[in-house]
Amino acid sequence: MASTVFIRWASAAAMIAALAVSGCVVQETKPLPKLAAVQATTQIPQNELLDVGIREFDAGIPADKADDTEALAKLRIYPDLRKAEARYLPTLLRQTLESSAQWGAVRVVPQNAEFVDVLVSGEIVESTGRELALQITARDSAGRVWIDNQRYSSVADLGSYKTPEALKARDPFQNVYVEIANDLLAARQRLTAADRQDLQRLTRLKFARDLAPEAMSGFAEPDKKGILKVTRLPAANDPFVDRIDRIRERDDTVIDTVNGYYSSFADKMSESYGSWRQTSAVEIEKEERARSSARMRAGLGAAAVLASILVPDQCAGDAYTCRNVQSAARTAGAVGGIAAVLSGIQKFSDARTHAESLKELSESFQAEVAPQVIDIEGRTLRLTGTAEEQYEEWRKLLRQIYLEETGTAETVALPSAAATADQNESQN
Repeated sequence: MASTVFIRWASAAAMIAALAVSGCVVQETKPLPKLAAVQATTQIPQNELLDVGIREFDAGIPADKADDTEALAKLRIYPDLRKAEARYLPTLLRQTLESSAQWGAVRVVPQNAEFVDVLVSGEIVESTGRELALQITARDSAGRVWIDNQRYSSVADLGSYKTPEALKARDPFQNVYVEIANDLLAARQRLTAADRQDLQRLTRLKFARDLAPEAMSGFAEPDKKGILKVTRLPAANDPFVDRIDRIRERDDTVIDTVNGYYSSFADKMSESYGSWRQTSAVEIEKEERARSSARMRAGLGAAAVLASILVPDQCAGDAYTCRNVQSAARTAGAVGGIAAVLSGIQKFSDARTHAESLKELSESFQAEVAPQVIDIEGRTLRLTGTAEEQYEEWRKLLRQIYLEETGTAETVALPSAAATADQNESQN
């Protein structure tokens, strides 16, 4: 009889424990297929080779939590790190597009850059060492939408974390950039050769119209769908056109310089950021396993306590031996169950410790990607959210250059580099 009591208790505990364990397993990540950007197989005519500008991404920091560091940390968002990622991730997309040989000049540009054949904008939805999600929009200079606020996401390719060499060879989220690149190519291929040639003309005309709206009106008009079409072109030997082209070359030089800065920034950031991502993935994995183990242990403990309480009184009369076994079973179940619950609580504490470790790692990384300053055309350009202001200042300077070259007496007030730097410091 005593052995029957114990067996029934054990069976009840096992059944409840099985239920507790069933929902607490951390899923293993399977190796991901390695996608590749579609490569150009023939030389693309120069007058159809479209330039691409990739704007600095939106960091994706929720406005209602922007000042609540604890709330952001729970979402695994660390503001300074996200701002650095907003400059870094576009360079990975640029590298993917360049490697396909499908495009003209591909540059990372400030968010207010406008005069490019194709402009790509993005927002970081999620970014950890385990998962990346981006929201992407792309439009051409005629106003066509190539990609309409589409989400691209992937878990990390853990193979990239195996060795430092593997991490340098392939970004753990390279598939995301490949998917974007291939979608851009698919949108381009839907255009005719004439459409692509018109895009180059439209970009040139829009740049000229921005500098000289009076002189350049009427060269392009939107059709019924709102798509901009070339209606007429200035004469090929027009001195005005030559002047605009020279100014545009200067603008391209500035954009190239800004793109070069983004590249340099990415190179300096790459190694430490890769290490952070790798450690982030490990810490998130440990945190999830700790939480899973905590739930399992707490479930097992609760099951054992419950089973010990529910052991029925099976002993007849004053069966001394039977009652001793039954009491021992209940006591053992309760003590073991409580110990399992306490162990589960400790595991939850471990999970919080891993989360804090991840936060500290992110904060230490943020210090490594402190803002940097470069000079463009003798003016200070600081890429800490003020790149747009600095590029806007450059656009004003271009307008002044145009007015001076055309003999128009007008002065555009421009802040000095020192004053701009001081203003940037006060804002940051």
